[in-house]
Amino acid sequence: MNKINSRQTQFITLAIGATAQRMGITATELHNRLKRHGLVRRLLLDCYDTLHAESIDGVVWNVQEALRNWDAKELEKKGDQQ
Repeated sequence: MNKINSRQTQFITLAIGATAQRMGITATELHNRLKRHGLVRRLLLDCYDTLHAESIDGVVWNVQEALRNWDAKELEKKGDQQ
């Protein structure tokens, strides 16, 4: 596992804070939802080189879309199990 540098930490903090604000939830709640789907690493860290060059609105849009998609998959999975 690669060590996270301070720029990545700042980016993740900004991305989560801005997205949470746009969604009207706390940063902690958003972090927990992202973490549940593994998106802190898969989206914010693994795609850091691409995302950090985007505007904050672009980053927020990407985080919201990824979360919507993963939440939908989770609901679909739960529906299939019933």
